[in-house]
Amino acid sequence: MSVATEAAQIRDLFDQIEEIEEVASSLSEDDERRRKLHGVVAKALRKAPPVRPVVAGELLDLTEKTVKAWAREGVLAIHSQEPRMLLDAVRLHEVLHVVTELRRAGKSRALLDEVHRRLSDAALLDRDDLATSLEQMHRGEGRVVR
Repeated sequence: MSVATEAAQIRDLFDQIEEIEEVASSLSEDDERRRKLHGVVAKALRKAPPVRPVVAGELLDLTEKTVKAWAREGVLAIHSQEPRMLLDAVRLHEVLHVVTELRRAGKSRALLDEVHRRLSDAALLDRDDLATSLEQMHRGEGRVVR
């Protein structure tokens, strides 16, 4: 399959996922339908085939060399290394969101560092223990340590 065809297929999948995510974000956080839509998105992404670096480069508007470097740095998740490198579609979708947001904000240099920072921050915010601590802080529980 050609790079253009493969990129078009992944782009179509990601576009469909974006539409579902947009609908989900329009619902309140306690709406059961929002949770279900997020589940549909997660399932669709898990079923997506792994992506060649050259195709990921097309989607991210980066060179294949840069995509491979990002994979080695851990920003993009490597699905398999042999017989050729393939990337995890779930992580690619997540990185595509961040890169798109950064470019919209006018950022085009040092993307690797900024993407890495944003993904690290998102991972921290997803931690249950941090969420619990923040809730306690907002309720005024705990004590000030200096």
